[in-house]
Amino acid sequence: MADLDRRRLLQVLAGGLAAGSLGALGLQKGRAILGQPKAQVSLLKAAGYDQDLSDILFRGIADYPHVVARAKGGRVVLKPNLVEVHPGRPINTDATLIASAAEAFLRHGAGEVVVAEGPGHHRDTELLLERSGLKALLKDVGSPFVDLNIDTPAKVQLVKNFTGLGSMQLASTAVGADLLVSVAKLKTHHWVGCTLTMKNLFGTVPGSVYGWPKNPLHYAGIEQSIVDIWQGLAPGFGIVDGIVGMEGDGPIMGTAKQVGLVLMGDNLPAVDATAARVMGLDPHKIGYLRVASRLGGSLHKSRIELIHEALEVHPFEVLPQFEDLRA
Repeated sequence: MADLDRRRLLQVLAGGLAAGSLGALGLQKGRAILGQPKAQVSLLKAAGYDQDLSDILFRGIADYPHVVARAKGGRVVLKPNLVEVHPGRPINTDATLIASAAEAFLRHGAGEVVVAEGPGHHRDTELLLERSGLKALLKDVGSPFVDLNIDTPAKVQLVKNFTGLGSMQLASTAVGADLLVSVAKLKTHHWVGCTLTMKNLFGTVPGSVYGWPKNPLHYAGIEQSIVDIWQGLAPGFGIVDGIVGMEGDGPIMGTAKQVGLVLMGDNLPAVDATAARVMGLDPHKIGYLRVASRLGGSLHKSRIELIHEALEVHPFEVLPQFEDLRA
């Protein structure tokens, strides 16, 4: 009988210790969530690229008065996603949306809006500009284009140094902007699951220094590089072209996915977390977003206020190795 009582006591103690451990883990997780700053993300419906995107973007940007204040009289640099041009594949940030974003910031009083990109595949950026239609549209708006692949490099010390590189050479046009805006495409990605405003910053790395397709950063770790570049540049705003996204084998070989949405906000991890949820993915399972949540980025739903539209899920097809990213 004594042995039985002793066994029951040990079971109770073990159960109490387990419950205590789980309680401590829960408390730690709760503190981590509360440590994420409150963020706001705007969801704006846009059925197609033939709508008045300039007005839609103008209204969305107005949700962030401090961003407007930074843009006013200053040099705004829009960093879109330009990769390759293949008819029928929505690889790039749409040219109409890019030009409309430039127009919207000019309407908000920006002194100058520059569009800048350093494509990681094609060395002939001029050809990309012409084939995408962006060159003509920027001429109409009056915004110059800067090829970041051949831009003057600026040495940036890495805040956390996840790549172990210590510093990076980044394009001075991006580094010196009064307001740097990542204008990304809503796409899956065959290496990191999805590419949004944070991954889009890869194009600020000059090809003249790191080559094409910037393999030194691939060797250092793509996810580590994403976080290091994001911290090094501290972009002030992010816009995601989710009017037509790309699913499947992105960022180049995937297929079109109609979503009809533009997302934007001043906390890039929050914008990307919301975009991932639109795609039916769990942002907490995406490595670089999980790291960003400990460095001033917001991921948890309770820390992100969605305005204008409620979140609607449009499940994206992903490659088999990313099925576990689904929410």
